[in-house]
Amino acid sequence: MQYNFLDQKDPQMAELLKLEQTRQRDGLALIPSENYVSPAVMEALGSSLTNKYAEGYPGKRYYSGNIAVDKVENLARDRAKSLFGVPYVNVQPYSGSPANFAVYFALLEPGDAFMGLDLLHGGHLTHGWKFSATSKFWKSVPYGVLPDGQIDFEALEKSAQENKPKLIWCGGTALPRLIDFERFGKIADEIGAYLVADVSHISGLIVGGAHPSPAPFAHLITTTTHKTLRGPRGAMIMVTEKGLAKDAELPEKIDKAIIPGLQGGPHMNAIASIGVALHEASQPEFKDYSRRIVENARALADGLIEHGFKLVSGGTDNHLLLVDLTPGGNGRGVFLHEALEAAHIYTNKNMIPGDPSTPFYPSGLRLGTPAVTTRAMGKDEMALIADFMSRVAEKIKDVQLPGDKESRLALLKEFRASLQDAFYSDIAAEVKMLCDRFPVEV
Repeated sequence: MQYNFLDQKDPQMAELLKLEQTRQRDGLALIPSENYVSPAVMEALGSSLTNKYAEGYPGKRYYSGNIAVDKVENLARDRAKSLFGVPYVNVQPYSGSPANFAVYFALLEPGDAFMGLDLLHGGHLTHGWKFSATSKFWKSVPYGVLPDGQIDFEALEKSAQENKPKLIWCGGTALPRLIDFERFGKIADEIGAYLVADVSHISGLIVGGAHPSPAPFAHLITTTTHKTLRGPRGAMIMVTEKGLAKDAELPEKIDKAIIPGLQGGPHMNAIASIGVALHEASQPEFKDYSRRIVENARALADGLIEHGFKLVSGGTDNHLLLVDLTPGGNGRGVFLHEALEAAHIYTNKNMIPGDPSTPFYPSGLRLGTPAVTTRAMGKDEMALIADFMSRVAEKIKDVQLPGDKESRLALLKEFRASLQDAFYSDIAAEVKMLCDRFPVEV
């Protein structure tokens, strides 16, 4: 992208945007929630719709001048309904967290019980983490995973029977295996609860046929529109046929929860951009793209295992891997995260099931393959990335997390200074050579 006007009007900001362009172009984005949008998606996001206020819904706006924007929103909604096989979609949530909060606002009364995957086991903040507003207004009853990373359905079902939640979330941010939506649906049906599938990470895989859909089993579906769907930052809330059968007023409740409940004017430029991404996801080549995301994730998993890394659940069924670093010591996620960044390989530190450390110093590393697959990298490149990661891990293998806070801060300062070593810049140069072979428009 060129910055012709910014170069003239605000060169300082232009230089910062170019700095980020260079980082994205020359580094390996392995954060599973990140991806590269197409030039068409970017173009819609930067369109004249940025200027338009359109509070309300198509045909029921509080402002005039909505001839185009009503058609834009309806087109985006129709494309989502067709792709996901659902009768209702709201495309106005600003992001995933507000979308999930709107579901609570629409379906629960203050103090009602709900269940969601514990953050420390791979869930999202909005699924009931103790510091989230969701657990302040409603009663959070978390469930977890087994040591192998699979959902502990036996404990979940027992807890559901005891606590009778009105809503159960399925989905998460660090689940490397297929989600058994059918079993979740049966548990929710047994107690009369709403089942809400948060498929933010896997929505692109679902529409691409690389992951089963929750539509036959869940009452509602929420998703962000970036990640594997490869759209802009935004979100959608969907009601399924099963949801309508349970409560015919669900669409109206969701709409009212968004506005006037939680939001004002929608970001019409983002909605247009979502519509473009949904159109791209409906093309035949997107199925191949989704398949390659999973193939690359499995190839990367195989490569890491060959280099001696331990993976939660032993591998992956989707786009995401969770590395268990405890064989080398507790709380090592922060060290490998930062060391890889020094080599221009971007991942994120993450808790693992039963983590012996804390969220500030987690013992895991989360990574994924959407962005590198967008660059058209394949299995050979995944093997090379695994080698990069192994070399960096070997470099810092003797760094151990001290037990007390003061010693930790001192060690981190020393460790971060060591990242100026030429070892990291040498690997960064190799990373750039790889990225130059697979250019991406940013």
